[in-house]
Amino acid sequence: MNLSIFFEPLPEDTFGIADNPKSVGGYLAPFIHTFPDWRSAEVVLVGLPEYRGTTGTVDLTYQGPNLIRQQLYRLMKGTGSWLVMDLGNLLPGIELEDTYLRLKEVVEILVDAGKLPLLLGGSHDLTYGQFLGYEHLHKTASLALFDSQLDLLENEDATPEQSHLHRILLHDPNYLFSLSHLGHQTYLTDNHTLAALEKLHFELYRIGQVRQNLKEIEPVIRQADLVSFDVSAIRHQDAPGQLQANPFGFTGEEACQLAWYAGQSEQLTSFGLYGYRPEHDHRHLTATTLATMVWYVIEGYYQRQQPLNFQSNQFMRFSVGFHDNPNKMIFYKNRQNDKWWMEVEDFSGLRPPLIIPCSYQDYLTAADGEVPNRWILTQSRM
Repeated sequence: MNLSIFFEPLPEDTFGIADNPKSVGGYLAPFIHTFPDWRSAEVVLVGLPEYRGTTGTVDLTYQGPNLIRQQLYRLMKGTGSWLVMDLGNLLPGIELEDTYLRLKEVVEILVDAGKLPLLLGGSHDLTYGQFLGYEHLHKTASLALFDSQLDLLENEDATPEQSHLHRILLHDPNYLFSLSHLGHQTYLTDNHTLAALEKLHFELYRIGQVRQNLKEIEPVIRQADLVSFDVSAIRHQDAPGQLQANPFGFTGEEACQLAWYAGQSEQLTSFGLYGYRPEHDHRHLTATTLATMVWYVIEGYYQRQQPLNFQSNQFMRFSVGFHDNPNKMIFYKNRQNDKWWMEVEDFSGLRPPLIIPCSYQDYLTAADGEVPNRWILTQSRM
């Protein structure tokens, strides 16, 4: 399919000539006059100037993706080959639902071709379009979502941005294998909603739990096929360009660390940044924070180790036995980066064991005779 029909080019006066040939802008191939040959890229940037799913927009709002680009293009290129292309901005549909379907088609084509799309939003409800892109890929999908609250409102007055997670959970056909919601703040979250998601065996992490030990969250991100990051998960001091002035949340440094984890994950196939509101962004601080996050995703991508062969010498294999159970729990440790994985059995016998990311603490828990919670949650979803 000709993807160019979905996109509008970037302004030449802003993105035509790089300020520094060693900067990101000097290595990217942006859509200005000619649509780039995305098939020869590894990472692809997609702007999403769509905000009809939220409230209180002004003309400046729709410049959000381009303002993030401006800051990204000024950063210095990292390591690796950096085969990155910028397809420009997705043309909004006549209706908001049409934009979701356009985004679905673009994500599906890029992911199916083995490219990593980085989506510069746009209101957070565009996560729904990102998720739809996995519907026809013939596999289940795991979603990691960073937000200060759960967008699960069901009342008639709720905007799509406030209710898109509800649509994802109810989508038919259901191909969502797991949902990990990270960074929610308890005083912004309804307890009944949390309880309902826990009954579905999804993983929920408060902002305090994530910040307490970021390394323990890395396996959660490593299990995700798609990541959606709302700027409201970052505190106002580091990202004032958001609809709500949120005094608490991740620091800019923590957000970049999480983005680095996402980029390094061999399973991640799309990453979306949403909720940027430039009319509130003093001196482009938020745009700089988000641009740096994108930089870390790309840099992490070029630190990936592929393919993963758990039977090779790259991995050490550990068997943990339980005194009252003849079965053993199998763990794998990557010799090169010290990342851990574990096998989860399907008790029905209909599928082979699933090897999922885990932490060293999960291994220690099993060695102490307890079944790790991550194993229990995964097995209950199989």
